[in-house]
Amino acid sequence: MNRFAISFALLALGSTAALAQSPAGDPAKGANVFKKCMACHAVGEGAKNKVGPELNGIIGRKMGSIEGFNYSDTLKEHNAKGDVWTAEILSQYLANPKGYMPGVKMVFAGLPKETDRADLEAYLGTFNADGTKK
Repeated sequence: MNRFAISFALLALGSTAALAQSPAGDPAKGANVFKKCMACHAVGEGAKNKVGPELNGIIGRKMGSIEGFNYSDTLKEHNAKGDVWTAEILSQYLANPKGYMPGVKMVFAGLPKETDRADLEAYLGTFNADGTKK
């Protein structure tokens, strides 16, 4: 095989691997997706619990751990087990909250588009636990 054929094969293999990965989120687009969440959730400096808990620092945070929020029994159980919101778990949850985690109080139907979830996760990931920007 000549060098051109090897280079082409490696390029094609790399492109296929890149397509298989989850799309990287765009925080600017995620800010727009978050508008669907704002009626129930807050994020940023001074964010307070609403119908849902504030979401500062959610990725890497222990589930059901925001002080003063009355979580569902389901999330209280996850909290007791020490479960943490990872990007993967959050994405699956946001796709269909009640389907992924039966018993949660969240009435939102979900975000079926993977790109919307990735963008939202990227946006939420720009906030530290105290609401300041990273």
